[in-house]
Amino acid sequence: MKHHARLGPADDIPPSRADFLKVVEKHQSGLKLHCYRMLGSVHDAEDSVQETMLRAWRGFDDFEARASIKNWLYRIATNVALNVVASRSRRARLMPDQLGGPSIGRPQGRPDTEAPWLEPYPDVELENLADPDTRPDVRYELRESVCLAFIAAIQLLPPRQRAVLLLADVLGWSAIEVAAALDASIASVNSALQRARAKLAARDHDAGPVAITDAHQRSLLERYVQAWESADLERFVSLLKEDAIYSMPPWREWYQGRRSIGDFFGAVWPAYRGFRLLPVGANLQPAFALYSLGAEGRWNAHSVQLLALDEGGVRTITMFMQPLAPKLFSAFRLPTVLEA
Repeated sequence: MKHHARLGPADDIPPSRADFLKVVEKHQSGLKLHCYRMLGSVHDAEDSVQETMLRAWRGFDDFEARASIKNWLYRIATNVALNVVASRSRRARLMPDQLGGPSIGRPQGRPDTEAPWLEPYPDVELENLADPDTRPDVRYELRESVCLAFIAAIQLLPPRQRAVLLLADVLGWSAIEVAAALDASIASVNSALQRARAKLAARDHDAGPVAITDAHQRSLLERYVQAWESADLERFVSLLKEDAIYSMPPWREWYQGRRSIGDFFGAVWPAYRGFRLLPVGANLQPAFALYSLGAEGRWNAHSVQLLALDEGGVRTITMFMQPLAPKLFSAFRLPTVLEA
């Protein structure tokens, strides 16, 4: 892990409003990722960054150059995100396996479009990320702190505990800095941080990526794509770990185990004329945009799917389905139709 010196009082401070936008522009990617971690939605994160920039512009004259503008911006962004969470009727964006036990048989009824589902995060948004670990005391590497399982787990924390954990353990801020950002006492920050860490440790979640060699991952993904595009159910099931999990928000149903997942796809795949998978990047995990063949001979956007892998095979498949998919295809800068 890289260690960087902390910013001093005179670092990164624009001398005038004229230089403001130039200075803050390099922090936008990091701020958007921070808001995504807070909110679990790439769309909410985009809106929150815009609100952060607006508040920073309006408050520029009150900015006191005792700390870096970076810290000042993250303080604003954190409080914007907390306000967004407070305004929700349901405060946490969730995954289907956080709502109940695994399903048996095909889904009944309709997808739950009212629930605030967790969203994936496009890797393209990470390309201009500056100083991903700028503090020597960060606990989470970038890959750990952006993977879908970690994002899902921290959404279950109370909002202020989530903010404290992200500022302290992901950004590496001191208790004094976190307390200043949240207008809280140092004692309350330390207490919230301990509780947040304990809750994460107590949860039975797979929050971190598992080491797998590049060659094995390439081979596994090639076979995965071949299984989908040839609708080879036996090959597909053979790639799954015995206790693999498949979920498909906005459907509440989710499935666990090779047999259960195989039965589901065995019932669903015959209704489709064909599939094409386009590799994309999401949450620094293997991901694909899935297109299905329409009667008119075009490949239509179907879903965005994220995988978690290890040496034993595919651990999880998360497919973000209709009606969530169109907005996600746009966020991932993907076409909604592929010509045959």
